[in-house]
Amino acid sequence: MLKSERQEHILREVNIHNKVLCSDLSIKLGVSEDTIRRDLNELSDQDKVIKVHGGALSKSYHTSTYRQAEVYSLQEKTIIAGKAVALLKEGMLVFVSGGTTNRELARILPPHLSATFFTPSLSTAIQLMEHPSSEVILLGGKVSRNAGISVGGEVISRLNEVRADLCILGTNSIDAEEGITDSDWEVIQVKKAMINRADKVVALALAEKLNSVQRMKVCDINQVDYLITELPAKDKRLQPYRKKGVEIL
Repeated sequence: MLKSERQEHILREVNIHNKVLCSDLSIKLGVSEDTIRRDLNELSDQDKVIKVHGGALSKSYHTSTYRQAEVYSLQEKTIIAGKAVALLKEGMLVFVSGGTTNRELARILPPHLSATFFTPSLSTAIQLMEHPSSEVILLGGKVSRNAGISVGGEVISRLNEVRADLCILGTNSIDAEEGITDSDWEVIQVKKAMINRADKVVALALAEKLNSVQRMKVCDINQVDYLITELPAKDKRLQPYRKKGVEIL
């Protein structure tokens, strides 16, 4: 693989999963971690990724303001967000995680919808605050620099005091056998608490994230009630999830 091809692959992985680890990329691409670190340094110098200890973060995911031009696969994420909006009903209490797809969901909410949204994500909360008819509750605690959301015992304790109608979950990896997985232990604990305290769980995922697996489990696939991608519901790539009892939108 040429250097340019390798860096293109790395950039795609960062944009799909929001975060990559040097160790994982080294195994996947069959090169040394030093080579991956040099690639990430070059991509960082080109302002294409945010270099952090042990890996890199997506620029679009970690921007402090919502710039649509910087969002990876915005058109597809808008399709996903539009499908998710159809699940929202008047008077609902909804958990919303972080991520650019959830931020897009917040942006396109119907103005007349009156609902209560709990989120540990500051960027999602800011976008929700522009909605005229809904209440927004930001769950506070230590902020994960990698994920841009509040984490820790205080957040989990607050979530355990609430019962939500829906949990709308941004996903980094999803697989019909392995379920939803991620690479950030503290974020996973928050997502687990959201799932456990919601009547229905909605997983939002680009088609590129289907059949991908990371090191740590968020939940089994049978804990997901709805899977929403940009694909048509009858797309054959979604059949394994449907066979597991997940409703495809």
